[in-house]
Amino acid sequence: MPDAHADSWIRDAASQFGDRYGILTFAGENVRRRLSPSALERLERTTTRREPLDPRIADEIATAMKDWAIENGCTHYCHWFQPLTGSTAEKHDSFLSIDSNGQPITEFSGNQLIQAEPDASSFPSGGIRDTWEARGYTAWDPTSPAFIVRNGGERTLCIPTCFVSWTGESLDQKTPLLRSDEAISKQAMRVLRLFGNSDGVDHVTTTLGIEQEYFLIDEDLAAMRADIILCGRTIMGADSPKGHQLDDHYFGAIPRDVQAYMADVEARLFELGIPAKTRHNEVAPRQFELAPLFERSNLASDHQMLTMSVLQKVARLHGLRCLIHEKPFKGINGTGKHNNWAISTDTGHNLLSPGKAGQSNLQFLTFVCAVVRALDLHADILRASVANAGNDHRLGANEAPPAILSIYTGEELGRVLENLATGETSDFRADSSMDLGTAAVPKLQRHSGDRNRTSPFAFIGNRFEFRAVGGTASVAWPNAVLNTIITESIDWIVTEMEKHIDGNGSVEAAAIDILGGVMRDHHRVIFNGDNYNTEWHEEAARRGLPILRGTADALPALRNDSVREMFNTYGVMSPTEVDARVDVLFETYVHTMGIEARTMLQMAETMVLPAATRYQTDLATAISTTEAAGVNCPASGGRLHDLVEHVTELEAALTEIRTTLEYTGESCDAHARAVQDRLVPAMDNARAHCDAIESTVPADLWPMPTYTDLLFGGE
Repeated sequence: MPDAHADSWIRDAASQFGDRYGILTFAGENVRRRLSPSALERLERTTTRREPLDPRIADEIATAMKDWAIENGCTHYCHWFQPLTGSTAEKHDSFLSIDSNGQPITEFSGNQLIQAEPDASSFPSGGIRDTWEARGYTAWDPTSPAFIVRNGGERTLCIPTCFVSWTGESLDQKTPLLRSDEAISKQAMRVLRLFGNSDGVDHVTTTLGIEQEYFLIDEDLAAMRADIILCGRTIMGADSPKGHQLDDHYFGAIPRDVQAYMADVEARLFELGIPAKTRHNEVAPRQFELAPLFERSNLASDHQMLTMSVLQKVARLHGLRCLIHEKPFKGINGTGKHNNWAISTDTGHNLLSPGKAGQSNLQFLTFVCAVVRALDLHADILRASVANAGNDHRLGANEAPPAILSIYTGEELGRVLENLATGETSDFRADSSMDLGTAAVPKLQRHSGDRNRTSPFAFIGNRFEFRAVGGTASVAWPNAVLNTIITESIDWIVTEMEKHIDGNGSVEAAAIDILGGVMRDHHRVIFNGDNYNTEWHEEAARRGLPILRGTADALPALRNDSVREMFNTYGVMSPTEVDARVDVLFETYVHTMGIEARTMLQMAETMVLPAATRYQTDLATAISTTEAAGVNCPASGGRLHDLVEHVTELEAALTEIRTTLEYTGESCDAHARAVQDRLVPAMDNARAHCDAIESTVPADLWPMPTYTDLLFGGE
């Protein structure tokens, strides 16, 4: 008998999505029934064919958008953008206006839709803007639907926009991503034309499926820890006796309170047209994951920012705190954002799906070889694109990929690529079946290749999974970098093929010759083994792969002249825009670690040391009283000695933290280097003594929730 509740849920979800988009998204039927046929046709040329927006339809679209928003309870609208803070920004304006007779009216014009002018002076700009230079512009992005955000009883129309300086440079995450998608489309179309597969294709776009990991902890317990409030993670905390040693949380039964939370999150995401698909328990206790369906990169990036906001806002409504920091808890799994990247035509063909044989396979291998070449030549800047303070704690620790970028191809694709390097072509073996040995259980289809969860960049059948992106990151920046380096490689490969063909060679011969050379020159970046194994680090060093362990190591790669020129050549970022982003990334790293260091000082001085002193006094009194009674207590004496030693060492570490915080450096690069090389080790040292003191001090004297409380208190 059908499950009535499930059937109702499916109907509700379908009604929320409408014909693909949610009821709080200005797209699909919400647009079609409000615009004239001519305006709709011209708008669709912009959103689907990337044609310039016809300004003559702006007023009609703005009026329709305003009417729809007001009908759904909105009183205000905003240009929603993604500054270089890594979060989102918005300035609300009401629809209220006054007509020539002094009467109040609602108004929203095409000019107001297309352009707005928020203050640009207080956002990070990397030197593009000074504090006294305030002018900046937001520009409507028609390719990402406007949406309505609920905040308590208020509703606001949010219009996705680009954010640029008065001087024209981008000050946001969206603009370089949009430019990079156009750049890769231009070069990918050259591949399709070369192989005779461009008929009916107007453009190519990258697509993303972003898996978001997160932790849920009790809100009341979280409020008792300054590090969680200020830093989004614990900067001290002794290990819980139980972590994820038993692997019993992974894919386990979802706790009842969490499932109620997930259902609420999904309902709100569906309203916003965000296609949430998968939910499950992750590896660590109180860790979970949400994954959507694939979307165009720009839309997926916008939706990812909204998803993080929804996850955190809804958690508060359920008495929970959602942590998406890359390393909320030491010693257990961190939080990543698995970036599933593919490239597709506007007709829906995934260009990373292997063909049957012949030229269709050679076209597929052209794109794969472009990725291999790009990763080998530009691993350093792709690593830099995921560098931040949080990821420094995560990469290479507890289920996270190492900071060394390599590609996993799998056995079957690896075999085809190895043959290609020798000048031979190979068809892909078909998937096989697997008999489980019991008649009642159907046979399983076994893919021709396995998966590798330890690889930072793995091919998994029809896409590449970039696993090194951090939990808090905007995916726009790493994907703008990824798109650009692959664009450069496609350009190089196609140009070389065209030279070969101009010399009276065939397309097939040109492909085999050029792609074989790519594999011979760049195969070092392919590694199909265990990336967690320490021997891989030694092997990577022998291969000459960049090993950039921290943010201060990674970011300087973006300052290379050749890198700046590459971004400029493909119209993604000017040298000024690249330099600005590097400065902002360095500044953000320094400020983030400074906040964590000052939080550690405060917690150590006002909570850890007072608790240690009280216990030290209690111990000393007990020892004195016991020995006065004629009984020796060497064990208690040893405990007191160890406690005093930890307190003394902690005080020294805190002094080192204070001293390092006073250093500013001659440049942002030098400051970041001091933070990575001096401040972080001092904090690690202080943490070790804080955690040792926590393991000694009685529970009734310890002033903050422990890891056991946070991770298992609700179970």
